[in-house]
Amino acid sequence: MTDRELDAAGVHDPRLRADYRHCRALNARHGRTYFLATRLLPVDRRAAVHALYGFARWADDIVDALGTGAAPAELTALQRELERGLRTGDSAEPVVRALVDTARRHGIDHAHFRDFMAAMRADLVVTDYPAYADLRAYMHGSAAVIGLEMLPVLGTVTPREEAAPHAAALGVAFQLTNFLRDVGEDLDRGRVYLPADLLAAHGVDRALLRHSRDTGRPDPRITAALREFEALTRSVYRQAAPGIGMLDPVSRPCVRTAAVLYGGILDAVARDGYAVLHRRAVVSRRRRAAVAAEGLARVAAARLHHGDTRRARHRAPLAPAFSPAPSPAPVLTVTEEAL
Repeated sequence: MTDRELDAAGVHDPRLRADYRHCRALNARHGRTYFLATRLLPVDRRAAVHALYGFARWADDIVDALGTGAAPAELTALQRELERGLRTGDSAEPVVRALVDTARRHGIDHAHFRDFMAAMRADLVVTDYPAYADLRAYMHGSAAVIGLEMLPVLGTVTPREEAAPHAAALGVAFQLTNFLRDVGEDLDRGRVYLPADLLAAHGVDRALLRHSRDTGRPDPRITAALREFEALTRSVYRQAAPGIGMLDPVSRPCVRTAAVLYGGILDAVARDGYAVLHRRAVVSRRRRAAVAAEGLARVAAARLHHGDTRRARHRAPLAPAFSPAPSPAPVLTVTEEAL
């Protein structure tokens, strides 16, 4: 993380500056979409976003290492360190220190972090979900709360409680997209996030998924189930869309870019024939650059029209909703200096 970003965020303590840099490194390594979109935020808000996603990434990595046998103990230790940090304002862990500092600066409800940890603990023992309602209950803690944590950082032009359901829906839409893209990898970890009743409606069960994964053979029943799950995910994006216009104008390009990039994953899955059991669908570098270029143009426009972001909050008109699949934009190299 640059000195410019940390100075703008008001982070001056040397240890805390190192903590935030550590969180930024986690996001740069693991979350390419989030990291790219975060570059479109005003410099004073980037550190907080890196802290929030850095913590989520760390906990998720612990859960994904379940096969090593160390995950339950490590997650318990993280939970204790989180509680101590929220209680005392300090921690022995750099990521927790940055998270606690961000929560204090932006007044983020501590309940969101506890709900997130509850979902991570569920991942240690729950391997499938009978119905979409069961999956949504899990995703409140694993995804919706991430959107709710972000709202105080991004700022809104409407009362925050009005924007909250849309922010939560966008977090859920992102995770549903991940579930679709990662069906094969999750199956290898012993998990199936696609609801069992949705799969069963197409004659699919875990055994058939496993057979297709192991043999590399597609199955029309699986394709039909995945297509329905894609449609379900797109409906959640539509629920989230009005919330982007409720954000501080200078935050909208970041969130819109993340939404378009994640929507692009759905497009990539469909173009690849829903072959997610056999290979991961990816958004091309050219497409990512095009979306980033569009986001950068929106940043410039927002800064021109709303120069002082503090004055822009709670008064600006709503922006048009995003489209998950915009027309291709010219390719542009997005440099650190440009952002």
